[in-house]
Amino acid sequence: MFSFGRKNRPLLGVDISSTSVKLIELSRSGNRYRVEAYTVEPLPTNSVVEKNISDVGAVANALTKAVKRCNSRTRRCALAVPSSAAISKSITMPATIPEEEMEAQIQLEADQYIPYSLDEVNLDFEVLGTSEVTPNTVDVLLAACRTEVVETRCSIAETAGLEPVIVDIESYATENAVQLLDNHQPDENDRTVAVFDIGATMTSISVIHNGRLIYTREQPFGGRQLTEEIMRRYGLSYAEAGLAKKEGGLPDNYVPEILNNFKDTLVQQTQRLLQFFFASSQFHEVDQIILGGGCASIPGVDELVERQNQTPTIIANPFSRMSFAPQINQQRLGNDAPALLIAVGLALRGFD
Repeated sequence: MFSFGRKNRPLLGVDISSTSVKLIELSRSGNRYRVEAYTVEPLPTNSVVEKNISDVGAVANALTKAVKRCNSRTRRCALAVPSSAAISKSITMPATIPEEEMEAQIQLEADQYIPYSLDEVNLDFEVLGTSEVTPNTVDVLLAACRTEVVETRCSIAETAGLEPVIVDIESYATENAVQLLDNHQPDENDRTVAVFDIGATMTSISVIHNGRLIYTREQPFGGRQLTEEIMRRYGLSYAEAGLAKKEGGLPDNYVPEILNNFKDTLVQQTQRLLQFFFASSQFHEVDQIILGGGCASIPGVDELVERQNQTPTIIANPFSRMSFAPQINQQRLGNDAPALLIAVGLALRGFD
């Protein structure tokens, strides 16, 4: 399964990252959303390596714990595959093709865009609308992923007692979540936003122009490098270093000699990814940078990114206009907010 399908019922958004499983459930009343349940469950070290699942049992066990802890009655879920594991391509098709014949024609067209046998991939498409470039045609988003990648995630969800009904791509889940941010202005034309997801081991950029994803790229870099430097410098275990990084108590030289160096490297990574985007497109600037992922919570990192890139920068908080069920710890959720963009984007798929 690999579906853009329309499902008008609440879903659990399940994001499997390199260090944790994130799970969230939303409800909607009119145009207002409410957080009904959420949890973040840590993963054992190296059970997911650069977004590739290497220990299926460990991830399934963590998701099972997360499902129990969040105490949601919803069992239908939406998952995502890494952008690097998927192929997406916008193609044009004649507008005169009847809807019932579109799928067969897409299958024929897909063969020239996908470097694998179609028997080895899960394939789906969505008609985006009339093409602005070519008259009498429609733009169609084609997406494909190796079947084994999709099935691994689905089997993990099923082991945890969930029913996977949608498998998305992480970059499109991010695009979906951006609509909830305070700065979102759906009627503004020619607006280009770069969303960085800076996680534990990987950093991704998703560029959204006029509300539509136009570019994505990933590269190895993340908060684990800071944790490992703390380990090396102070002789701590990985767990001790991670705890000290979050809770403080490190020596006085930590900020000037370690944290500030890491922040400088983080800024360089954003600049590098932006340059890749500019080099491969007609764009030379973006209107705004949005920081997500666990590293976005480092104090002052948004100001540093803004200054060095000379671009207005904000920290992602998809919950700023939401209400909350009584059992939700709003302070904890606020701290986790930048890292929950993908999970939120997946949960929103229940209201397409």
